[in-house]
Amino acid sequence: MLLVRPSKLSDLPQIERMARSDGPVLHSLPPDRDRLQQRVDDSVHSLRAEVDCPGEESYLFVLEDTATGQLHGTAGIMAVAGFSEPFYAFRNEVLVHASRELKVNHRVHALVTSHELTGRTRLTGFYFDEAALGRGMAAPQLLSRARMMFIAQHRERFNNEIFSVLPGVTDDNGRSPFWDAVGFKFFRRDFAEMELASGGRSRTFIAEMMQVDPLYVPLIAEEAQRVMGEPHSGARTNYRCHLAEGLEPDHFVDLFDAGPVLTAQLDVCRSVRYSRLHTARRGVVSGATVPYLVSNTLTAEYRCLLVDLPPLQGDEVTLPTAVADALEIVDGDAVRCVPLQTEGGR
Repeated sequence: MLLVRPSKLSDLPQIERMARSDGPVLHSLPPDRDRLQQRVDDSVHSLRAEVDCPGEESYLFVLEDTATGQLHGTAGIMAVAGFSEPFYAFRNEVLVHASRELKVNHRVHALVTSHELTGRTRLTGFYFDEAALGRGMAAPQLLSRARMMFIAQHRERFNNEIFSVLPGVTDDNGRSPFWDAVGFKFFRRDFAEMELASGGRSRTFIAEMMQVDPLYVPLIAEEAQRVMGEPHSGARTNYRCHLAEGLEPDHFVDLFDAGPVLTAQLDVCRSVRYSRLHTARRGVVSGATVPYLVSNTLTAEYRCLLVDLPPLQGDEVTLPTAVADALEIVDGDAVRCVPLQTEGGR
């Protein structure tokens, strides 16, 4: 059984293994034991805290095979992006250059350094072990959407606007065409080094070093232009999960590799919009079923999994004993349920 739960310190060796795996560099999941331990510590403390409104809390969840104890993925949330320092990204704008005398009216795309995303809730730290679990979408959707179920249950901990920055295109050597064409000109550091040093795009050195005037896209190398807004090949599963949830590409791209930034209002997200609370009872499931995401309503002991259930009609839901045990609930407890395939979902 695959289960999503909050990370804990005993998970650290497996989380480090995943952070060091082949794939795009994730500044939100750095391959550094001390920084990973800090991320887990922050998550543990955030889950224990009494929260009335979102602040500097961060949460890190893991995807566990309960039969083996093996971890196959991570997914995180930052309650407020840029809580202590502005969160930076490029905003893709259209500038109009016009001359009545020359009868010219020309529209030019330009990138402008922006901290407009500061203050929104950010989805982060997504890693999925595709080699171990295959290319089906059920497991990565469980991992990605379980954190949305947590948000739906604990709305006071998060803002109403959310976003996610996906890794941009890099080659087999970790080289980013966009960074080479733009960022390297200002920082004179390799992409991987800056990706990890940025610590989440909330560093004052970004504002101190980065270009403040608009960067005209036609003046950027064509190789860099082609990758703007394109996800890394290792992030396409994550990209599809975000689209299925209801997030959409916006007019922002990542400051370093021009990876896509997807945004949404929380009430539009399908795990929030369509999930409902039901009273759980143990029993035998019979009849035609469809896959549901089911979670408990706890914080530090949060659990979420996929289970096949008949279409839910009333206030109660019958769960197999193994599922109820995995969710750590008893009869009469509330659970949050949402169909894996929702209205308008793929």
